[in-house]
Amino acid sequence: MNFHEVRFPAGLSFGSTGGPERRTEIVTLNSGYEERNSPWAHARRRYDAGVAMRSTDDLEAVIAFFEARRGRLFGFRWKDWTDFKSCLASREPVFADQEIAVGDSVSSDIALCKTYRSGETTYCRAISKPVQGTVSVGVGGAEVFEGEHYDVNYATGVISFYEAPPEAALVTAGFAFDVPVRFDTDRLEMSMASFAAGSVPSVPVVEVRV
Repeated sequence: MNFHEVRFPAGLSFGSTGGPERRTEIVTLNSGYEERNSPWAHARRRYDAGVAMRSTDDLEAVIAFFEARRGRLFGFRWKDWTDFKSCLASREPVFADQEIAVGDSVSSDIALCKTYRSGETTYCRAISKPVQGTVSVGVGGAEVFEGEHYDVNYATGVISFYEAPPEAALVTAGFAFDVPVRFDTDRLEMSMASFAAGSVPSVPVVEVRV
């Protein structure tokens, strides 16, 4: 896959705008009622990195990153400052944050996920780009440790246990994560005169499925 395991400068993504996008198809019936359906099981996130640029050095950093990715050709990691942890933004991730599986004594590979709750409704989002060194895991309420009990594939978000978690044991995890994205343009239009006058270029970024 055309993906570089490198993160867009976090200082520049901090001031960006964007968030999750859903696709909903709505048909209004003659009675006035609606039928609603979504062809997407998961949201797709979009961002604009241009609004975060504050100096000519920022411009050069974005151009260098864009060129290294060959425009839209190669994907990369993006830190979404509004949603990048398994826990609340004010807390640090711990192994009990997210329930990711129930052991069956057979499955040793378990993918990370984050569950969003509102009332009785939940949505489970696959996490494919955890941040190196931030993953902690628990089995049956007790913490287990990377390198002793499991390995983490930081390019896919899959935890590989040395021994499959026992039957009915709850598997939990805490982590920080990035969003896999690519540039949504093959052309950057930048003007030093416009930038000096307070105009910032648009640098669209869109999430990719990996």
